[in-house]
Amino acid sequence: MKPEKIGLIAGKSKFPLIFAQAARAQGLEVVAAAHRGETDPALEHLVTSLKWVYVGQLGKIIRFFQQAGVSQAVMAGGISKGRLFTHLRPDLRAVRLLSRLSHVGDDGILREVAAELEQEGITIVSPTLYLADLLAPRGVLGRRQPTAKEMQDVLFGWKIAKEIGRLDIGQCVVVRRQAVLAVEAIDGTDATIRRGGALAGEQAVVVKVSKPTQDLRFDVPAVGLETIAVMAEVKASVLALEAGKTLMFDRLAMLQAADRAKIAVIGLTDGEQ
Repeated sequence: MKPEKIGLIAGKSKFPLIFAQAARAQGLEVVAAAHRGETDPALEHLVTSLKWVYVGQLGKIIRFFQQAGVSQAVMAGGISKGRLFTHLRPDLRAVRLLSRLSHVGDDGILREVAAELEQEGITIVSPTLYLADLLAPRGVLGRRQPTAKEMQDVLFGWKIAKEIGRLDIGQCVVVRRQAVLAVEAIDGTDATIRRGGALAGEQAVVVKVSKPTQDLRFDVPAVGLETIAVMAEVKASVLALEAGKTLMFDRLAMLQAADRAKIAVIGLTDGEQ
């Protein structure tokens, strides 16, 4: 059963704004903890109440949610990974959490954060519970069908992307002619596409998947208009997504942009590989 109030731990990108709008449309009050330097200030106009925090102020988030009567919360939008090294301001609660970690991979940190919140009566749930209509469907999603050679690259890239996901490195790879040109790391998807596209010259194939052990409460793969714009910039030819596990923001406009750039967009499931 959905609560009357939902907490939102907001990071960067449009994701927090889209989530807040969807939750409000479903009759929920949205209480947001927004990260300075990351979250779009426009979020303030879409939520019932908002508290600005610095990256690492876990205790402050917990106290804010408790005071607001929040029992369920979502995480929407990531934190720029470079900021974790340059602008981290951990409070005592976060310092204790970090001291327990032997590895600083995304999933490990986020699971520990969720455990801290749940100890205080705040359950972290997946934002997809409220955004199911934004998940990528299966099949060819635009006008252009990938060629047989491009599909070979998609299938090859899928295996590589799943493997780097298993190692908790990233979710995206760029390939051409069954050669790996770029692997997503700390710089994110757009930078990965640019790196791979520069090596490919043109016709790069971009594959973005969910990690094999990915917890969709924390980190849902997402693409949007900007993804297509970057692909068009480097003359990439195919975007392959994991159906049912990848959010597509501004889907109609995104697919129209892909059609104009002659980029094929396809949704696949892991069982098809």
